[in-house]
Amino acid sequence: MAKVSKRYKELAQKIEDKQYALNEACSKIKDLKSAKFDESVEVALNLNVDPRHADQMIRGAVVLPNGTGKTVRVAVFAKGTKMDEAKAAGADIVGNDDLAAEIQAGNINFDVLIATPDCMGVVGKVGRILGPKGLMPNPKTGTVTMDVTKAVSDAKGGQVTYRVDKKGNMQAAVGKISFTEQAIEENVKAFVAAINKAKPASAKGRYITNAAISLTMSPSIKLDNLELMDIK
Repeated sequence: MAKVSKRYKELAQKIEDKQYALNEACSKIKDLKSAKFDESVEVALNLNVDPRHADQMIRGAVVLPNGTGKTVRVAVFAKGTKMDEAKAAGADIVGNDDLAAEIQAGNINFDVLIATPDCMGVVGKVGRILGPKGLMPNPKTGTVTMDVTKAVSDAKGGQVTYRVDKKGNMQAAVGKISFTEQAIEENVKAFVAAINKAKPASAKGRYITNAAISLTMSPSIKLDNLELMDIK
């Protein structure tokens, strides 16, 4: 552990104690790569909202312009022609009662689960398994829909879901360190723009109170939250 601690301290010394402009931070993040794998670039926000109020529970999904850099396995609950549509769109697993049985048996070989509304009764039977894993389909994230072609394409093409926790915190992986600085910045802007668009009318005061960007194995770089709130 001492070796990790020393590495972490060395990385921390490269970061000034200030709020970085986004383009500056996306350049600086490149200096923090230390792991042997392609680390994820992660954005963390603290929002001035109270999720205990239903109108301030911020949840949704956004498709990043440059993708996430991850290979995403998609499963779809569907019937009839919708099963064919899902397969044609590139879904890895398509089923209904048989898919529920696989989930019940503990065989969860997917990262995203999509369902047509007429299959939600079956999905509900395995909700206790899917819920804690964050895999339960939801209309707000576009994963309960009749447009399975778009849903599968979005999931495969770089969609990230977001949800504020009870303390107003939210985070998401918005790319990989192997991406160009421009690609990272474009993805961060797309993510933040979605969060800004979701700002509740009842949220008062400064909306984004704190923001940071980091790698899987690095310290975080503080971001200029005022700049972020201007991103549309």
